Amino acid sequence: MIRVFLVDDHRLFLSGVRTELSDPRDIELIGSAGDVDDAIDALRLDPPDVALVDVHMPGGGGLAILENVLQTHPQVKFLALSVSDAAEDVIAMIRAGARGYVTKSIRPEALVDAIRRVHAGDAVFSPMLAGFVLDTFAATIPVPEDPELDQLTTREQEVLRLIARGFSYKQVAHRLYISHKTVESHVSAVLRKLQLSNRYELANWASRRRIV
Repeated sequence: MIRVFLVDDHRLFLSGVRTELSDPRDIELIGSAGDVDDAIDALRLDPPDVALVDVHMPGGGGLAILENVLQTHPQVKFLALSVSDAAEDVIAMIRAGARGYVTKSIRPEALVDAIRRVHAGDAVFSPMLAGFVLDTFAATIPVPEDPELDQLTTREQEVLRLIARGFSYKQVAHRLYISHKTVESHVSAVLRKLQLSNRYELANWASRRRIV
């Protein structure tokens, strides 16, 4: 049985998640809290296996909870559950010790699966958030020279990574603050330089080099 504790200051959302977690037979919701101080006290008093924690709450939010609880109970696994998909929020929570980060738009069955995976020791992220984590921590690791990759400009490499992760041209344009037509131009240049035919070959190329 996976003992779960839920922290969120929105009562309606809290109630909804509580209902969703009442069905799986391998999950037991042992409690919930609506503010930071109550959450810290409860988590220390009766540590769960997995704690679902909202990121933005008065009193320091999820970061304050992780920093306080993990000092005394490092065995608790935290899964951040937030409306925010901002890179800085994702990275801050992971650096504080969270084992995963998913947005509140996640489907109920996917949330249950995320809880099980975090409990099993996996790191879990919503698909479009995983790239933030990979990019941040990959930047601290020496990357071997790749003549093919080196021929791309910095912007072309940014576009390459986003396209390889499954983002649409429109989404890439929005994230990089460039026009849809500019994205198309960069993708065409990348395909030409790498001698690839389409975005699917591009995704496979990037995956083989582990740069997505």
